[in-house]
Amino acid sequence: MPPRIHSPIVPNSLLSSRSSASQTSTHLSLSSPACTPLSKLPCSRHSASPLSSAPQQSSRSFSSTPTAQTRLRQEMFQWLGTKGQELKSHIPGSTNYITDAKNREKYADGERVPGPSRPFPLNFSFKSEAILSEELRNDIYERVVVQKQSVRAVSVKMGVDMRRVAAVCRLVELEKRWREQGKPLALPYARAVHEMVPTTPLYDKEHKQRERPHEEINDLPAHRLTDPQIFYPTSESRQFTRVDAGRVFSAAPARLRGDDAYEEPWKVVRDLNLGERRIETVGKGEGEQRVLQPADVRIPHPQLITLESERAANPDSPRDVWTAYEKRLKEGNEAEEKRKLRKQEARDRQVTRIQPESSRFEFRIKDVIVSKETTGLNGRNPQAPGRRYGVPKMDRKKGQVKIPTQVLV
Repeated sequence: MPPRIHSPIVPNSLLSSRSSASQTSTHLSLSSPACTPLSKLPCSRHSASPLSSAPQQSSRSFSSTPTAQTRLRQEMFQWLGTKGQELKSHIPGSTNYITDAKNREKYADGERVPGPSRPFPLNFSFKSEAILSEELRNDIYERVVVQKQSVRAVSVKMGVDMRRVAAVCRLVELEKRWREQGKPLALPYARAVHEMVPTTPLYDKEHKQRERPHEEINDLPAHRLTDPQIFYPTSESRQFTRVDAGRVFSAAPARLRGDDAYEEPWKVVRDLNLGERRIETVGKGEGEQRVLQPADVRIPHPQLITLESERAANPDSPRDVWTAYEKRLKEGNEAEEKRKLRKQEARDRQVTRIQPESSRFEFRIKDVIVSKETTGLNGRNPQAPGRRYGVPKMDRKKGQVKIPTQVLV
């Protein structure tokens, strides 16, 4: 690479000396009053001087005048010097939002300020969500890992989503492992974050924890079959339930008159896990899909529907209601464990394991049926390898999401 040629920088103090030297050498007569004494050069481009075609020394004026401040900018600096000065240091245990400035005037110095959950005064749609406190996080880990309680039961008792309960257990386990390995932890940063954002505390009584949950634990994502808007005519003498709506969205035939009896959602889920009931499918080939189940069956905690019904029917006997709920929850957990075990056994029966002697590798061979139904029209059906063996999956392409997008509970 050729070397760069740096042009010399001429300071302002030398401009006057150079201009004076050029004045004595050229002997120019300047009569215009608009000429500056600094340059001593002709002001007009069409000058009568015989040296007008000679290269002239350019001069540039550097101004040190401060930039004009706008009204909003002046108000901003004025606010930073008065009321904004209070937000420079936060009060431990309270938020440090701009909306807390008015609330700080009502409390003494150093006292916890119960500020609002909306940090931006002009954006009323944004709400700051709370995070789990250290005490609540450790209690969740203690219940799941040490006391061997189910994730579903802890989610209901603590008011925390099952996916968050599973994530808390993994993160606390990772933190304990790092402590044993001597790895540094960002504890000062964690303490500062917990002091400046709203947190969900651990209450001394369990019923308070259920009455003030951390988040909604029965949220249900929108299913893809419910995207279109369907106008379905039905008889006024027939009760149209969520089960019928799921069949309409799935393009399944309507139920008969005798099959429309109401069933408790937790019993439906229990029978599905035990294998005593199967979800009906519609379509053929690649278009085959399961009939959309009602929202009462697809929510994470279908047992809570029966719990709320019994609490409304028997308000004077809460202990019996919770005893019945725990019994149903135990039956549901046992059925789910049996389903997982049955699924694992079926997977193991399809795989043949071969481990040669004096080898640390194990070969797993799985028999598949290669047909048009199993491979699909494009050869990418996951039930069997394609017609060309080794068809890569979509996650090998660029731009595809390769990180986990869900938490398996």
